[in-house]
Amino acid sequence: MAAAAAYATAYTNTAVLVSRLPITKPTARCSSLPLLPSRLSSTSFPASAKHFSESRRSPLLQIRASSEDSSGLDTSELFTDLKEKWDALENKSTVLLYGGGAIVAVWLSSIVVSAVNSVPLLPKIMELVGLGYTGWFVYRYLLFKSSRKELATDIEALKNKIAGTE
Repeated sequence: MAAAAAYATAYTNTAVLVSRLPITKPTARCSSLPLLPSRLSSTSFPASAKHFSESRRSPLLQIRASSEDSSGLDTSELFTDLKEKWDALENKSTVLLYGGGAIVAVWLSSIVVSAVNSVPLLPKIMELVGLGYTGWFVYRYLLFKSSRKELATDIEALKNKIAGTE
């Protein structure tokens, strides 16, 4: 009887929440979450376990990491090329102004996109508009050979216009 009274007082809230379940004989066991194993530091692993975990890594990644030295990028050559191009510029302030303007434009566009994204249903509508425009662009410029040539000439004309070599 004492066990039944202890059971009733310990599980009063549970009995209220699950009142439709049939109540059987009270048992002395308690259900609880199993204990998690204690965390082991990396120093407590034996050396064989470390070797085993390293040997299970993908050998492809190890091979790629060791074979990349032949096709690596020479950073000193890159910096010298950039320095030569920077020294050849006449209007450095204009380049800095355009670069700063581009950074501000990207920042403002991210703000606008996040504001549009917070409006319900608008992001899905914008996705549909984007898919429709992509479909139109593929049909108009990429599907047929003559329209691909037209797109290539338009791009070349735009590049010449931007570079100022018209």
